[in-house]
Amino acid sequence: MAEDLKVLTRVFDLLLWLVPKAEVFPRTYRHTVTRRLLDSALDVQDGLFLAQSTRGNKRQQTLSEVDAALNRLRLYLRLAHHWRWLSNGQYEHISRLVAEIGRLLGGWIRQHANENKK
Repeated sequence: MAEDLKVLTRVFDLLLWLVPKAEVFPRTYRHTVTRRLLDSALDVQDGLFLAQSTRGNKRQQTLSEVDAALNRLRLYLRLAHHWRWLSNGQYEHISRLVAEIGRLLGGWIRQHANENKK
């Protein structure tokens, strides 16, 4: 349970940082890449809330979907950095946060898998 709360806190921190940054991305890409980037980040948060309230196979499926959303987020962040929408320092900061979220999510997935084996 403590891991669930920690990962939710980290995703909240990510959103607090990311949303204002995305507002200044080029207007041309606001309805494509920027939208998908923010949708992926919000999908991570929504999925974690859903996983917290479900059990069994449904939780495992939801956590897998959250992992996929996190991978999409990584891709869009790499593109934003490649196109210089994020500086090296900004990309380094957000990458560390995403990596921490990934570790916490992976721990939750493993914990749930071990509970299902019992």
